Parts: sequence; structure tokens; C-alpha cells
Amino acid sequence: MDTKQIQEKFRTLFGDTYRVYTSPGRINLIGEHTDYNGGFVFPGAIDKGIYAAIQANGGDKVRVYSLDYEAMSEFGMREEDLPQEAWARYIFGVVREIQKRGYRINGFDAVFAGDVPLGAGMSSSAALESTFAYAINDIYRLGIEKMELARIGQATEHNYCGVKCGIMDQFASIFGKEGHLIRLNCATMEYEYFPFHPEGYKVVLLDTCVKHELASSAYNKRRESCENACAHITKRHNEVKFLSDATMDMLEEVRDEISEEDYMRAKYVIGEKQRVLDVCDALERGDYVTVGDRMFGTHYGMSKEYEVSCDELDFLNDIARRCGVTGSRVMGGGFGGCTINIVKEELYDDFVSTARNEFLNKFGHQPKTYDVVISDGARRLE
Repeated sequence: MDTKQIQEKFRTLFGDTYRVYTSPGRINLIGEHTDYNGGFVFPGAIDKGIYAAIQANGGDKVRVYSLDYEAMSEFGMREEDLPQEAWARYIFGVVREIQKRGYRINGFDAVFAGDVPLGAGMSSSAALESTFAYAINDIYRLGIEKMELARIGQATEHNYCGVKCGIMDQFASIFGKEGHLIRLNCATMEYEYFPFHPEGYKVVLLDTCVKHELASSAYNKRRESCENACAHITKRHNEVKFLSDATMDMLEEVRDEISEEDYMRAKYVIGEKQRVLDVCDALERGDYVTVGDRMFGTHYGMSKEYEVSCDELDFLNDIARRCGVTGSRVMGGGFGGCTINIVKEELYDDFVSTARNEFLNKFGHQPKTYDVVISDGARRLE
């Protein structure tokens, strides 16, 4: 994204001295509903993000202008100064979470904008938090470690935005690395970079533009199923702390003790752990056929075992298979949102055209398409 407009607006509002920062959105190639089960996720930062021009102002107020909303928010830095604007609370939360950790900062001025599509599951909110956390840390030379910057973003969602998210989104936004995906162990927070250079392929997201309402209650039910299955396994195997620590054999041992629904949910989670490991091995060999096969396996598991897909997502996944797409699955929590697809360049145009037309005929609107490239994480631009 060209930051020229952001810089021009900053000069108009606040003056000629500033620094420019960015932090990206993210995709998650595989590893879904594994974070709260102590398993692996496998995200990567993308070439779409939030961009901000920022400068300390020496006062005790923060003044932020959103180019996308064409709106200004001004707020103090005490707990009672929570701004009215929902978008400004992400920035306020970052300020407060930094202060809670004992760091002293003053007010600042900022202008920001983004090209992460809102509501498409690419974590625009994490990109916003990470941009400001990284920038404040740099401007005030606070020396906060990168993992703590990710936790500051997560705590902002929990305490100021009412979202009890895991840490994957903020982690990917801060730690992203061009040409690499990151395998994160959600139980230990250990991580490892894996090469992602899909030459001859494109990565494209197809956004259904639907969000079915049962999402939050259904999410809680599935979490309870996983916790129940894990508790039964732990009685026999006390080394199992999270469901992702269990094996399929362990699950079979307790099958008669739990409901069929709990069994299916647990089967998906244990299978997903292995699929992530398979994809890591395949990427080190440059084997994108195996990567794609495991993506289709994840979609099947999310649709038939975890039951968090929907007609629109299954429809796009079926089209992907029919068009010879290498790998496709629902990305994110489910019940709407995007599919993520790895498709050979020579098949790309036919796939996207077929998906748009057939989806329009069935559901009355076209899916949005987003090509993504794996890119670097939070950084200063100038």
C-alpha cells in the first residue's frame, strides 16, 4: 500500500516530523481450532496490513486520525479515558497494556489506514494493535520483546474490545517473515519457521461474505466437547494435559465413555495435529501436492467431524476439487468467512471465474477474491 496519503494527512493535521510503521494481517495455512487444545497453528504474515504515521507530541493525550473512517479520536491515557469510537479502543488498549507493564510513555499523534479486508478473517484488528505496539516500543525505546508485544495485542482484545482471542493473530503479525510460515506450539509458545515458496502456484482466498449467527454458542460447545474428551483421556494417561497431547489410540480407549459428538470433535483435533506436522515435512521437501492433500483433509474434518463449515464454504471447496485446485479448506473459525486455496497458476483464472459464477447462481452474490503473498511482520518503513 502506498503511504503517501497517510503522510500527507499527517502533515496537514500534525506537522512534518513523523515515522511510518506497518504490521500485516495473516493467513493460517492449516491448524484450525487447535490453539485452545494446546496444538499447533501454522500462520504467515501477508502483504496486506495497517500503515501508520506516528510522532510523540509531548503531552498526555493521544490524537489519532483514521483515513478509512475519515474520523479523529482524541483521548487521555488513564483507564477512565476509554474512547467512544470502537476502532480507537484498539489503540487505547495498546497504550494501557503497555502502561500496566510499568512503562512510561507520553501522548502521540497518528494517522493510519489499511488494506487488510475487514471481516474476511485476515485479522485486521491484530494488525492495528501490532502496528501501534511496535511503533510505541520503537519511538519510546522501551525494549519490549516481540513475544510481549504480541501479548499486549492479545490483552487489548481481551480487556478493551471484548474478544477472548488466542495469540496466533498477534503473533503472526509481529513475527512474520517473508517467504516463511511459522509453526507455533500454542501450549509452549515455541515456534519454528518453515519455507513457503510456492513457485508456479498462487494463494487465493475466496470470501463467502456470509457469517452465520450460531458462531459463538457453537464455538463454546465444541470447546466443552474437547475439554470433556481430554478429561476422560487424562484419567488414564496423566501425561495428557491438552487434547493435542493425545493419540487416536487413547481416544479409542474412552470412546464408550463419551458422547459420539465429543468423540467426533476430539477425532478432528487429534487428526489436525498430525496434518500440521505432515505439512511442515512436505514444505521442507517443496511438496505442495501433499500440502494440498492435507488442506482438503482439514476441510473434511471441519465440515464432517467438527461441523463448523456451512453450505457456502462446502460449495467453494467442492468447486476447488472439481477445478483441480491443489489444496483448499475453510480458514478461520468456520460458519462463514473464507476458503484458502493453493492453485496452479495455469488453473487460477478458470477456478476463480467458475467459483464466482457458480456461487452467484446458487447464493445470489459473488465471493470476493484476495490474492495473498507471505510477507514480513511488524516493522518501521521510514
